[in-house]
Amino acid sequence: MSKLTDLPKRILIGRALRSDKLGETLLPKRIALPVFASDPLSSVAYAPGEVLLVLSIAGVSAYHFSPWIALAVVVLMFTVVASYRQNVRAYPSGGGDYEVATTNLGPKAGLTVASALLVDYVLTVAVSISAGVENLGSAIPFVIEHKTLCAIGAIVLLTVMNLRGVRESGKLFAVPTYLFVAGVLLMLLWGAFRALVLGDAMHAPTSELEIKPEHQGLAGFALVFLLLRAFSSGCAALTGVEAISNGVPAFRKPKSKNAANTLAMMGLLAVTMFCGIIALALTTDVKMAENPAVDLIRDGVPVGESFTQDPVIAQVAEAVFGHGSFLFLALAGATALVLFLAANTAYNGFPLLGSILAQDRYLPRQLHTRGDRLAFSNGIVLLAGAAILLVGIYGADSTRLIQLYIVGVFVSFTLSQTGMVRHWNRLLADERDPAKRRHMVRSRAVNTFGAFFTGLVLVVVLATKFTHGAWVALLGMVIFYGTMTAIRKHYDRVAAEIAADETPADESVRPSRVHAIVLVSKLHRPTLRALAYAELIRADHLEALSISVDPDETKALREDWERRSINVPLKILDSPYREVTRPVIEYVKGLRRQSPRDVISVYIPEYVVGHWYEHLLHNQSALRLKGRLLFTPGVMVTSVPYQLQSSEAAKKRARKHAEWNAPGSVRRGPVERRPKEPGRKG
Repeated sequence: MSKLTDLPKRILIGRALRSDKLGETLLPKRIALPVFASDPLSSVAYAPGEVLLVLSIAGVSAYHFSPWIALAVVVLMFTVVASYRQNVRAYPSGGGDYEVATTNLGPKAGLTVASALLVDYVLTVAVSISAGVENLGSAIPFVIEHKTLCAIGAIVLLTVMNLRGVRESGKLFAVPTYLFVAGVLLMLLWGAFRALVLGDAMHAPTSELEIKPEHQGLAGFALVFLLLRAFSSGCAALTGVEAISNGVPAFRKPKSKNAANTLAMMGLLAVTMFCGIIALALTTDVKMAENPAVDLIRDGVPVGESFTQDPVIAQVAEAVFGHGSFLFLALAGATALVLFLAANTAYNGFPLLGSILAQDRYLPRQLHTRGDRLAFSNGIVLLAGAAILLVGIYGADSTRLIQLYIVGVFVSFTLSQTGMVRHWNRLLADERDPAKRRHMVRSRAVNTFGAFFTGLVLVVVLATKFTHGAWVALLGMVIFYGTMTAIRKHYDRVAAEIAADETPADESVRPSRVHAIVLVSKLHRPTLRALAYAELIRADHLEALSISVDPDETKALREDWERRSINVPLKILDSPYREVTRPVIEYVKGLRRQSPRDVISVYIPEYVVGHWYEHLLHNQSALRLKGRLLFTPGVMVTSVPYQLQSSEAAKKRARKHAEWNAPGSVRRGPVERRPKEPGRKG
């Protein structure tokens, strides 16, 4: 089976890389920015729209609050970026929020952060892919008609790209991300030039529509609650900021400095694009509604179900560049593509965090193992499976999915910054150098403000989004927390159980005797090989054991045994219900009861076949027996292989595959060592 799947695997993810090539996969800043920051950079494609959607509940008059909401998001973004720059310098090992919380607040806080981040990474993939499909669907009707299927296909494609390795996938993602950033910045500059210099009146496609407010004339607490809900929706622009602190080991040296600079660059770009899009949306008179078919009015009549509400960025681009223009189409394509690729932030953060958690025995150890391309393949596949499940349940609807979003990330923000405050307090207690103390005090002040602000936002998010779907994210965190706690308890229990004692235990006391049993079905070459091997071991007692299912076959076996004069006693057990496994298990347990200090060694002849389908035809009884015997104390099981001709053919195929070289892969040797060809000089 492995040979059957090897060629497709190599085609999809490339040739395997040696462990000593890990250093070659580290990322320079120009590649690290699109790899780790594509999520917060691309969120400007939907975060401004989420703000306007919520404000539309009170009608278009509430849009004048959007600049103040944008300002609050900017302050929060700079606070979080400044705080995480302290994190990457203090904890460059890649544990990020999990390591900070575990070290300073204890294992439970660390596990809470880990649960929040794992949920957030899964949601990042689901939201980004769904938003990308919706943006692409505005230009290609087929995509929006088969939204869920297209979203799942995009996740599968992204998974394969990431299985090829971090550096290789980073190169693939760098160009679209930079094109998107350049396109948005060009749109902002050209829009500002047209509005401020040329005095052009730019109109979005929805500018002539009116909004029917769901709640008109909101004031007091209701208005404050609406603004807070709009602010919490705009905070989607901050998702993914923590991925850089979790991915510090993937940066080139000096790792901490490069990660901190990448954070600053990401924050500056995200803030500029977010504010610019909201400003242009107000200038071009964009209209958005949570239920556009009913709440958007044209000439006094609702637009109806046939109306497609394009994202804010698409409407602004159409107003600035013109419908159908090259720049409009280019930005629309880059936006859709970068939203797909924004999920790559999670594809780098989730496997890294999963590896650290597996190392700490909170997740299965397989998540700590690197795959053929030195990526954490098992974590990548697990993330993809969870995201596909979410996309299927929510029908790839980004508006529904985004309600689940950002709860986890603000839980990790708050606990991480609180942990950093305790980190600086601990260092300040021992530090006497005035210059270093001043630096630590400044850093503590940044993290203190960050903890307060993000904690306040977390309360706002929970209060405004809980009934809209945030409870699902909290449930996911509880499930992750409980699962990881149970896994850790299991690993701890196993470690305690198998730990070697200082004083001799039962396992270290030499058994009094070894009772060897060779299982026999028929007298053929595999059986004779197993008998010969068992005799070579020189057990204290050796016997052959056969289960009588067919009297005629049993009689033939006994006669053949006696005719060959085999000097190993043959014991035959009757099985009136034609079972093989149960009589063997009961016989072995009976021997153990008679002599508890004896070790029972069971030898099972097995066929070695060369084709995957042959496994279905052979060794089934042996597999069942081994499975049951493994649970029997004091029993050792030995497989005695017998290679059939098909296994030899498989060996030849493997040798031929190993010796085969792709065209052009065999070189004539280094240039300086090539022999000169006859008739040529120098």
